Amino acid sequence: MPDTTLLTDLNDRSREVFRRVVEAYLATGEPVGSRTLTRDMTEKVSAATIRNVMQDLEHLGLLDHPHVSAGRMPTHLGLRLFVDGLMEAGPVSPTDREMIEETLGDESGDTGIMLDRVSMALSTLTHGASLVLMPKQEAPLRHIEFVSLAPDRALVVLVFADGRVENRVFSPPKGHTASSMREAANFLNAVAEDRTLADLRQGISKDIESGRQQLDQIAAELISAGLAMWDGDSTDPRLIVRGRANLLAQEEADLDRIRTLFDDLERKRDIAEFLELAEHGEGVRIFIGSENKLFSLSGSSLVVSPYMNADRRIVGAVGVIGPTRLNYGRIVPIVDYTAQLVGRMISGRKG
Repeated sequence: MPDTTLLTDLNDRSREVFRRVVEAYLATGEPVGSRTLTRDMTEKVSAATIRNVMQDLEHLGLLDHPHVSAGRMPTHLGLRLFVDGLMEAGPVSPTDREMIEETLGDESGDTGIMLDRVSMALSTLTHGASLVLMPKQEAPLRHIEFVSLAPDRALVVLVFADGRVENRVFSPPKGHTASSMREAANFLNAVAEDRTLADLRQGISKDIESGRQQLDQIAAELISAGLAMWDGDSTDPRLIVRGRANLLAQEEADLDRIRTLFDDLERKRDIAEFLELAEHGEGVRIFIGSENKLFSLSGSSLVVSPYMNADRRIVGAVGVIGPTRLNYGRIVPIVDYTAQLVGRMISGRKG
């Protein structure tokens, strides 16, 4: 993390020029010229004086210019120091707060559906791509059900002892019937009592083998295919990603970088690392540019915050990916507020 004493070493004029350059760049995405700043400075100074200050800030690595005749724009180091030392994050606006709270109003009990709506709201509000990491399902199972949707699609529904309901669509084996689905569900419900999903998955092969005489091949394949939807591999469904198209809409979008980012998100890479980012402390963390290699983030920024269960243990995270030219002052409180609301919902707390 960069040393913020670099900011405290600047005099008042240099600090104000730096702050105004960054704020104008974040608002417009354009390099900022000295004449623009002369209109807003606290003290009346000439454009030549401001150019000299901007040149000094460039030598310090805080500002850069894309070509000779352009104004200045902040470097990643400059953005980092601005976020850590000068940014003033305001409260969540009433409109933003209302939209976030509306996503939590459903009483269906399905955590996945609620968090998917949270992810959609985050991407809509921030004009970025949102990431929501669902909590691990560690509560014992109460009930399992298989539902046929089409000849090649079925639903496996898990009801947990803490009241959560999760469901996944999967491809059932050919030849499955309503009878084989009932048989598979009855078998699982008989062996799942007081076991977590991880426990059940770990021992399901042995359970199927021991119950082979009363379990036909189709039902056994149904069980394996249904439970595979919760496997913790690279296609782990715990990571919800929404708003990818927002990244392409950015004027400064680097298409090659965005494609790589899309590929990472599609394959749900680095889920453990995403949660680890949030586990180093409570509150929002901001990663700018190349500070973190997660999801091929060079050239992008990630704002992430954990959420906790009733035992104050971190169980998931919410975040927003966008260009380095994010409106950090608005997005940071939105991510923070969303994480707090999700934590209260997961914990069953009110208010």
